[in-house]
Amino acid sequence: MAETRLLAAGKCLLLFVCLVLLSVTRTDGLYAPITYVTSGVSKGAVCLDGSPPAYNFDKGYGTGINNWLVQLEGGGWCNNVTSCLARKNTRLGSSKQMGNQLAFSGIMSNRREFNPDFYNWNRVKIRYCDGSSFTGDVEAVDPATNLHFRGARVWLAVIEELLAKGMRNAENALLSGCSAGGLATIMHCDSFRALLPMGTKVKCLSDAGYFINVKDIAGAAHIQAYFSQVVSLHGSAKNLPLSCTGSLSPSLCFFPQNVIQQVRTPVFLLNAAYDYWQIRNILAPADADPSGSWNACKLDISNCSPLQIKTMQAFRMQFLKTLMSKSGNSTARGLYIDSCYAHCQTEFQETWYMADSPVLGRTKIATAVGEWFFDRSPFAKIDCPYPCNPTCHNTASGGGGGTSPEQPDKGSAATVAAAARLPLLLALISIWAIMNLL
Repeated sequence: MAETRLLAAGKCLLLFVCLVLLSVTRTDGLYAPITYVTSGVSKGAVCLDGSPPAYNFDKGYGTGINNWLVQLEGGGWCNNVTSCLARKNTRLGSSKQMGNQLAFSGIMSNRREFNPDFYNWNRVKIRYCDGSSFTGDVEAVDPATNLHFRGARVWLAVIEELLAKGMRNAENALLSGCSAGGLATIMHCDSFRALLPMGTKVKCLSDAGYFINVKDIAGAAHIQAYFSQVVSLHGSAKNLPLSCTGSLSPSLCFFPQNVIQQVRTPVFLLNAAYDYWQIRNILAPADADPSGSWNACKLDISNCSPLQIKTMQAFRMQFLKTLMSKSGNSTARGLYIDSCYAHCQTEFQETWYMADSPVLGRTKIATAVGEWFFDRSPFAKIDCPYPCNPTCHNTASGGGGGTSPEQPDKGSAATVAAAARLPLLLALISIWAIMNLL
């Protein structure tokens, strides 16, 4: 009798463990279908290769039926013909290379337990295939390359289609994006507000989009020269805020620090003070480090030498100085600057809203954004210096960085972690089945 009870208890325990594993494995189960904006082609709204713009869409429901979250995909930029040709036949330059479906996780999730405030909204990912943060507009097309620089037209064509799909009736709308999409969010925030009805509550969330204009470790103005080339190649000047281009060179108006003060729509700035894209490409780009002495450090902050940490702490101070002197102190502006070595934290489930997600002031990113958007509570906090925050996921190859935001079709780090748990889950189910045969 005792053996029977023990066996029954063992079965129950195994079943419980299987159910728990199954629940945590299914954090990233939504795949949204792609839609091509073929109507934009006649207006010249096309990707680098001339293919139509695209977006992925998951329809809202219940109380979120008239609320819209529009997420701008990231993926860097191309600054010359060579780099644009390299993108042209990839999903970052052609909608022909995009998959039929895209995994939605983090802020795009449709499950309340993983996305408490936006789970039932209409959620849209505008795909990035122009290389200019949706700012370019050059009419001429060189037949030798067949490159089209039409990012601004792509932006407008997709937004017009979304308005026709029901966004014109939006009660609440949030424009967001990460990396190059986060920069685009700042640039297009006020125009997004202008395209929606007066009665709509509109705000913007820039994730890892606050790129600063500082010299690299060799003393060169690397990022300023790079952005200048992007603006010139794509003809972006006419689509950058007039409040900036009226007094500064257009290339300087590609930096959020020179634009953010004039943005009238409420903006939430989410950024890691040690943003690993900026550390790798602005502070210590390959040209400034020919010996590769920063390579290990750039992959994982725990590999950095004391001197490299000191250099990164100085970068953090420059970032905060630029942020605080330029972004203003309006209560309408949200601020979440953690001390993680991360880049893009809204799109990855493990950094957006999970049990072990990073916190700042005991608050997770998803909670802070939701409180701010719905005016339940303002949020503007800056973390203490590295390594003070033990909740951070601090490597560029996983955790806080997850899978690179330039590779979203391959699934998030949450998906990879879930896949890793599947063999254990299957083994436990097998044991449970064998015990039932006893």
